Amino acid sequence: MKETETGAHTRLDKWLWAARFFKTRSLAAEAVTGGKVHLNRARVKPGRGVHVGDEIKVRRGPYEWVVIVAGLGKQRGPASQAELLYKETEESKQNRQTLAEQLRAQGPREPGPKGRPSKKARREIIRFTRGRGE
Repeated sequence: MKETETGAHTRLDKWLWAARFFKTRSLAAEAVTGGKVHLNRARVKPGRGVHVGDEIKVRRGPYEWVVIVAGLGKQRGPASQAELLYKETEESKQNRQTLAEQLRAQGPREPGPKGRPSKKARREIIRFTRGRGE
């Protein structure tokens, strides 16, 4: 079936994987099921058909993409080919850039612990987790 034919479609999870929004189809399906992806402003199932011209909203972490489907990819290809499958709206680009700048301005998060805990710290962790607050 050609992409230009009317009625041509691809599964939503497969399209998200082909467009490189998610690394695997199972991650894409999990995101759709979890409500992180909306098709034409509606929550849908992973097997829903995507058509050219549909609007898809994808949320990953703090970032959100709003894209219009420009092509139907059935296989995952190089990133340059994946970019041809959609057009991101200007408002979406602007919102992501603004959010990225805000996150950068906040500075780095607090650093985690350095290396392995010492013997004393390990004993304290064990005491705490086992409930022996001595």
